Amino acid sequence: MASPLAAELRPKTLDEVFGQEHILAEGGVLRRVVAGGTIPNMIFYGPSGVGKTTVARIIAATAGKKLCHLNGTTASTADIKDVVAQQDTIDGRNGVLLYLDEIQYLNKKQQQSLLECIENGTVTLIASTTENPYFYVYNAILSRSTVFEFKPLEPKDVEKALQRALQVVQKKEPVQAEEGALAHIARSCGGDVRKALNAFEMAWLASVGRSPRVITLQDVEAVSQRSAMRYDRDADEHYDILSALQKSVRGSDENAALHYLARLLEAGDIISPCRRLLVMASEDIGLAYPQAVSIVKSCIDSALQLGLPEARLPLAEAVILLCTAPKSNSVIEAIDAAMADVRHGNTGPIPAYLQDGHYSGAQKLGRAQGYQYPHSYPHHYVKQQYLPDAIKDRVYYRFGENKNEQAALAYRRMIKEEK
Repeated sequence: MASPLAAELRPKTLDEVFGQEHILAEGGVLRRVVAGGTIPNMIFYGPSGVGKTTVARIIAATAGKKLCHLNGTTASTADIKDVVAQQDTIDGRNGVLLYLDEIQYLNKKQQQSLLECIENGTVTLIASTTENPYFYVYNAILSRSTVFEFKPLEPKDVEKALQRALQVVQKKEPVQAEEGALAHIARSCGGDVRKALNAFEMAWLASVGRSPRVITLQDVEAVSQRSAMRYDRDADEHYDILSALQKSVRGSDENAALHYLARLLEAGDIISPCRRLLVMASEDIGLAYPQAVSIVKSCIDSALQLGLPEARLPLAEAVILLCTAPKSNSVIEAIDAAMADVRHGNTGPIPAYLQDGHYSGAQKLGRAQGYQYPHSYPHHYVKQQYLPDAIKDRVYYRFGENKNEQAALAYRRMIKEEK
């Protein structure tokens, strides 16, 4: 049975690997490590189809050690013990190199079973993961390993791989690619070489029967629809997009914010942007434009009622509103400062005159005595201590330097002066 084109084209040397120049270019740290001949424990972190497994296999082939391969989705503790036992065999006399794909799927106990052998060097671990290892890999494994991040490939690097694929299939039979066809695949694969090669192979197979045989732009557009989307609601990409959305709003860049909103909506995610927009309305705009939270809530209610694709309209309205609104972080700074005091025990008894007096015997206990009712005074204000004695001078909220909060500050100063 013929193997997939992506497997047939898998690089055999580091020079054949496209992309990852930051670690594999001449002088790159990983290339120098491999050239040195001593292979340390390593974790390769990055999205699918960017060369993690390929590079691990190339390193393993040059390491002079017995190679064992496990996948975290199926491996058991017994499988790991079997690998460790290989160090006592003739093949394992120079050590064992374990390539562990998808290490994030191993539980803590399974990961712990690797510690002793990678500590003493009898087993060298090269693990790969599509998830952030600092969240999913046991700390003791991390402390004994070096993490290398693999990044999505640039379209130019993907196109080089596609040109190579075209040369390979041309050796089998005459075939040409229509102008722009390979570039379209390269742009639409989201930096995933495997996805690009699979799309190319599908378009190549679809060209059967044409004379001359041509891979057309129309065919590659059909097989690569929406293929640029990298999105998993439980993975790093999800939180990275939300983070970029909020930081773009905070930075008053409506074009960037709309881009990141579009990524979420194209993935069919409405709930996440709705929740984050409500957060931003209070965290980043706050009292500089207090009506923002009400408007955003209305937009969100409309979006949830409409559903996609129409939901894009009120959500885009909310994003643009927040981007163009004045900004203030005085709300989050105030509540976080107050909560920090509470967490650290900076509280103290509530002043007696502020305590509840609506029950029999409250006066005998000294509760609610001496309280001054602000509505009985001009401007509904009277100077009075409200914080506990231990923190009576604490200031949590500081008026922001925007028109709305400065107006509130001016009013505050006026009522305090006119007693």
